[in-house]
Amino acid sequence: MVEGDTSQSPTSSQKDVETSTSEHRNAEGTFHQSKEGKKPTRRHFFSPLDASYADAVHRDAADVIYSEVEERTVRRKIDNRVLPLIICSFVFNQFDRTNIGNAHVIKEFNDNYGITNNDRWTLALSIFYVGYCLLEMPANVLQRHIGANRFFFLSLTFWGVTSLSFVYAKGYAALLVLRVLLGIGEAGFYAGMIYYMSFWYRRHELALRISLGMTGTLPGAIGGLLAFGLVRGHTSKLVGWQFIFLVEAIPTLLMAFMILLFLPSFPFSATFLSPRERAIAQARLDRDHKPQSHGGMTGWQGFKAVISDPSAWLCMSIYASFNVGVATIAYFLPTLIKDLGFSSINAQGLTVAPYLVGWFLVFLQAWHSDRTGDRGWHIMFSCTLSFIGYIILATSVQKSVGAAYFALFLVIGGNYSLFPLVTSWAANTFSPTSKRGVGIAFIVSISNCVSIASPQVYFDPDDDFRKGHAISAACLFLSFCAAFTLHFRLALLNKRNAARMAALSQREKEALKGDDTLEIWDTDPRYVFTK
Repeated sequence: MVEGDTSQSPTSSQKDVETSTSEHRNAEGTFHQSKEGKKPTRRHFFSPLDASYADAVHRDAADVIYSEVEERTVRRKIDNRVLPLIICSFVFNQFDRTNIGNAHVIKEFNDNYGITNNDRWTLALSIFYVGYCLLEMPANVLQRHIGANRFFFLSLTFWGVTSLSFVYAKGYAALLVLRVLLGIGEAGFYAGMIYYMSFWYRRHELALRISLGMTGTLPGAIGGLLAFGLVRGHTSKLVGWQFIFLVEAIPTLLMAFMILLFLPSFPFSATFLSPRERAIAQARLDRDHKPQSHGGMTGWQGFKAVISDPSAWLCMSIYASFNVGVATIAYFLPTLIKDLGFSSINAQGLTVAPYLVGWFLVFLQAWHSDRTGDRGWHIMFSCTLSFIGYIILATSVQKSVGAAYFALFLVIGGNYSLFPLVTSWAANTFSPTSKRGVGIAFIVSISNCVSIASPQVYFDPDDDFRKGHAISAACLFLSFCAAFTLHFRLALLNKRNAARMAALSQREKEALKGDDTLEIWDTDPRYVFTK
């Protein structure tokens, strides 16, 4: 080309005009979606959604211009559609996991399943975690592949049918088989829901939403009330403990179909949002942590990235340590209250108050954590509350019924408030999306391997389980120490990243940006950890 000839190449000003025109054309955030169909397609039930539709939404999200009012409107629509489905499914999940604890205080249940001593009881509780742990990480990989609604439909259906089978099965061997199957059905559900919510909510919005939908306090209160009423039921075919399983299993199966029909797999496939609202929903996430529904690391690559990250092991230590208490208190709470001198029926009713008060603490802790942007100190506070509760139980359970019952409030509130704090902290720590999914599943999976042994902690019924309370207190202290360590590790990483960015030249910073539509990895100096 002859020097000075501009006929074959657009000038810089022409390029600027074209770029400006393109951005103006897509300020509505619908241009690329308009070139696709009305909704993403898939070849069959187990195939992934069309990646081109996801790409179109991401490209629209990069250009869409919206106001704070519009963002709040979109977030409210997400809250109104996604959260109720999550909350209801998790309530039924906890029913089907913990109704065995309410049934255990009934003599007919123990006779039906041949539970003649505490060793048989604790083995039945522990064996649940075998399938649960083995399938946790593969389940999250499967969820990202086929979409959340299909995965959770399969999960709820499997464990709902299993829970329903408790009504008619007999014998100790049947009990063990059903507990294994229940664990397989629930594998990936809790970690998968946390992972799923990270596609919808910004990092400082996550803990509050998890507290509303993903803790056992609300289901524990409702389950205690249901058991208190259902245990009195009796027909020629069914007795009270069977009604507990029947009434709490059938809604799970109905909920499975609700999930399949109404829960979107990802924001880009949400038909309850308009094309512009889908772009806004994606844009507000892209400007926070850029979750990706397709591509990125494989499951194996994500696993290798997780196990080489010290933060993952610290998160796992926090979760595993406090989960020792959670994995036992949910099953043993009616028994602990009964051992304080109450009848079996009243023990089930008295489980309601600790769970109800615990729910308020869960909510307040999560709300304040999101508001302040802190996770570590809030986790340490909850660990301290639960630690004090276990110390009171270990030292005063034989001296004062009132003190022991009050301690259960501290234990329930402290333990369960850790769920949204720790899981949202993990979701805020790992990036990219594929590593986040495997990382959350890794934490829950390995931690629940500890839960296999957790019920064995309560081996001393003749001593009011004082040794078990002391062991649980020690685990909460370990959880506190791990949270303290992780808090300061992430603070140091943030300082190091800030120093690295300050030392870069402007050209190096521009080169680092690359493609702005891609996720920033947690190894990138631009990444800011929530501590």
